[in-house]
Amino acid sequence: MDIDPALVAGSFLVAIIVGLTGMGGGALMTPMMMLFFNVPPLAAVSSDLVASAIMKPVGGMVHLRNGTVNLRMVGWLCLGSVPMAFAGVFAARLFGEGEQMQQAVKYALGVALLLALTGLLAKSLLGLRQGAGALSARHVDVRPMPTVLIGMVGGLVVGVTSVGSGSLIVVALVMVYPALRANQLVGTDLVQAVPLVASAAVGHILFGDFKLDLTASLLLGSIPGVYLGSRISAWAPDQVIRLALAVVLLASALKLLGVGNMPLLVVVVCFGVAAAFAWRFAKARVVPEEPVSAREPASR
Repeated sequence: MDIDPALVAGSFLVAIIVGLTGMGGGALMTPMMMLFFNVPPLAAVSSDLVASAIMKPVGGMVHLRNGTVNLRMVGWLCLGSVPMAFAGVFAARLFGEGEQMQQAVKYALGVALLLALTGLLAKSLLGLRQGAGALSARHVDVRPMPTVLIGMVGGLVVGVTSVGSGSLIVVALVMVYPALRANQLVGTDLVQAVPLVASAAVGHILFGDFKLDLTASLLLGSIPGVYLGSRISAWAPDQVIRLALAVVLLASALKLLGVGNMPLLVVVVCFGVAAAFAWRFAKARVVPEEPVSAREPASR
C-alpha cells in the first residue's frame, strides 16, 4: 500500500479545521485532493466519502451522550437521504464517461461548495442569535414530509459530490425548524449523516472510483487532525475560524468552476474584508437578552 505523506499532512490540516468548526469535511477535503494532488474528481469524492463514514460515528456518539439529538427527526431525514445517497452514485455516472463525466462532477462540486458557504454563513448568524437568547426552544414538532424531502435532496447531493451532509442539510433544517437550538441542530445533522455517508460510501465502493491507498492516506491524517481540532476548539476564536473556512470554501468553489487566478484573488480578498466588517456589524446589532430579574419592578 502506497501512502502519500503530503496527502496525509494535507488531510491533517483540513481535519483540524473540521474539528474546530464542526463542518467542512467534504467541502474542503475533496477540493484539496483535486486542486493540489491532481486526484480525479470521482476518485476524490469516493475516497472522501469512505473516510468520512469511518470518522462520522465518533462525533455522533458524543452528541448522543450529551442528549443533543432529535432522534425522530433523524429517522425522517434518513428515510429520504439514505436511498438517495446511494442513488447519487448512479446519478454521477449519468453525466457521461471519461473526461466529460469528471468535468461534470467537478462543476457539481463547485456549486455544492457555494451552497455550503451559504450554510456556513447561516450557521454563524444562528450562533449570534442564540447568543442573544433568541433560540430557547427545547422541543420542536417534527414535520415528516419537509424533513424527508430535505433528506432526499441532501442525500442526492452527497452521493454525487460528497458535500452536503454537514452544510447543505443544516441550511434546510434552519429554514424549516428556526426554533431548533444550535447544538440540537448540529447533533441531529451529525447523527443522520452517519447512515447517509455510509450509504454513499458503499455505493462508491461498488460502483464509483474508490482508491484504497488514497483513503488510507486520508484516514492517517484525518483522525489525529479531528482529535486535535476538537481539543483546541474550546479556546479558538470561533468567528476567526469560521471566516477562514468561508474564504477557503469560496476560493475552492470558484476554482472548481473555472475562475481565473487573478479574478479569484480579487473576489476572495473582497469577500474576506466584507465578511469581517459584516460580522462586526451584526454582532454589534445583537442586544443580549435582559435578565428576568432586571425587568421586574423594584419592590417598595
